[in-house]
Formats: sequence, C-alpha cells, structure tokens
Amino acid sequence: MALSRLDIHRRNRGERALVTLVGDIGPATTPLLRAALERCLLDGVTVIDIDLTTVGSCDARGLDIFLSASRRAGRVHASLLLHHPCAQISRLLAVTGSAPLLLAAPASPVPPTLPGDLTTTGTRAPEGPSRPSDQSALKDGIRLRRLTRWQAEDMREDIADLAADSVAGTPGEACHRRGDLLCRLAAGAHRPGFALLVAETTVLVGCAFGFPVGPGSSGRRGFGGTLQESMQRLTSRTRFVILTQVVAHPHAQHHDIARRLQQRLLSDLHSSLGVALLHPADRAGQAAYSSWGWQNMGVIVGLPGPVTPCALILRRTEPLSPEGR
Repeated sequence: MALSRLDIHRRNRGERALVTLVGDIGPATTPLLRAALERCLLDGVTVIDIDLTTVGSCDARGLDIFLSASRRAGRVHASLLLHHPCAQISRLLAVTGSAPLLLAAPASPVPPTLPGDLTTTGTRAPEGPSRPSDQSALKDGIRLRRLTRWQAEDMREDIADLAADSVAGTPGEACHRRGDLLCRLAAGAHRPGFALLVAETTVLVGCAFGFPVGPGSSGRRGFGGTLQESMQRLTSRTRFVILTQVVAHPHAQHHDIARRLQQRLLSDLHSSLGVALLHPADRAGQAAYSSWGWQNMGVIVGLPGPVTPCALILRRTEPLSPEGR
C-alpha cells in the first residue's frame, strides 16, 4: 500500500504566515505538520492561515495537532485559522465541535500563494512515492478530487445519501436502491484501475466511479469479454471505461457537475470512450445520461444478470494523450 505524503508550503507576510498543505494528514505526516506549526510560532508569527484546499483527508491525530497548535498560539496572543477544508475535514470539525475554534470565517479569504516567497517542506513517510495533487479547484467553488480505495470506503455512506437525494421523488427512484449502489461501489473498488472522483463545496455534491476495460484486462471472458465484443462492434473501440455510477446533486446550480466528473474520469483513465449500463425501465436515468451527452445504443444481449441492460456511450470531448490512444 502506498504511503501517504504531505507537502508543506509556507509563505511569510510580515507577522502573518500562509501555510498551504498538499496531500493527506495521517500517522506518517502529522509529526512533520506539528514541527512546521511549531516553527511558525517560534518565528514570531501572530496569524497562521492554513490552506486545506489540496488536502484530501485528515484523521483525529491531525485534528489534535491543529487544536494543540491553536492553544499554544493563544497563549502567545497569536491565532491559527483553517481555510477551505474538504467535506471529510468539515465533518470532522463539526462532529468534534472544533469548527468554531479553528475554522476561519468565509469572509476571511486566504491570500494567494506566490512563487518565490515560499518556504517549502516536502514531507512523507520514508520511501513513500511522490505523487502530484489530484484535486482541481473550479471557478464556481466546486472542487474535484480523486479518492483512494480507503477514502472511498470512508465516504460510502455519504455517496449513498447523495445518490438517494438525487433521485428522491423521481420516476427512476425504484431503479436506484441504496443497497445496489453500495454493492456496485464495493465490487468496483476491487477492479484493476478502479477510480472514484467526488465533487465538493463544503459538502459532497457529485461523484462518479468506474474502471477500464480493454485488451489485457481481467475478465476477457464472461461479462467483460461479452461487453468488450459488443462495444467493438458498435464503436470499433476495444478499450473503454465502464462508469458504474454517476451522481450529481439535483440543484440547478450543480447541473454541470456530472459532465465535469465524467470527462475527468475518462481523462484520468486515459480513455476516449465511456460506457454505462442502465436498467431498461430506468427512463429517468436514461434521460439524465442523455442530458449529459450520452448516446443510447439499445440493449446488450448476452450479459449475465436478471435483466438485459441498455448500453449508453459517452465520447471524450478533450484530445486524448498519446498514452491513451
């Protein structure tokens, strides 16, 4: 299992410091986080702004680091403020009652990070592989983030809640049972190449997950092989991504979330074609996918299961890198 990494970037502005964290806060990285915050106080910093925009997760030990640093800062008339936490950290702050102590008011924006005025500390467990941030902040305040299998397991109930909310009161509600989604998530997480993306503001507003199918992938016979042969006949493509679930909050403000998630997932898995299989009676689901740009190819005969599903395809709109061709 890959070891976690946390990069720490510090920018000083007089007696104020902006500390930008990139990665995950866990057992392997909390000692270095503690040292970085202690160094701020030793240097006489009076306000420590911590930007969590590119932090994927934080455990209880990490929260303790922030709380103890905040207490020490208070004793020397300084302060520590957290900015832009992800949904998981927001829940942790809410559940522990720490939000009023640590969370900055929305009206207190973090100053932008500028190159050339940074004290940078790359922190990771020994021999842990370096990895770039897999998050992207979007102009409307919605952030896309790719989760590890372990993070997906932690958020499975939140994903199921969002899925239930997205179809509540619609004709397709009966085709989207909570238990079915959790089963698909659990089964997909064990597929080679599985990827799950979430879209967040301060709460979860969308998710998409799936896995690649193509030459050399497991399951050449049975389900994967039959589907691959069908897709090759219909599209002339032997490689594609099965999107086993796409969910977006039904609010009109978030109508473009599904498109962003789908295109990002295809990009991350280096594929120009996405495939989704829906129950033929799920008219609402088919309509939703159609509004996101999917093309209904009709039913696919020969796949195992109690029903013959409809196959929908989505072509990637961005140019494909040479690696994915």
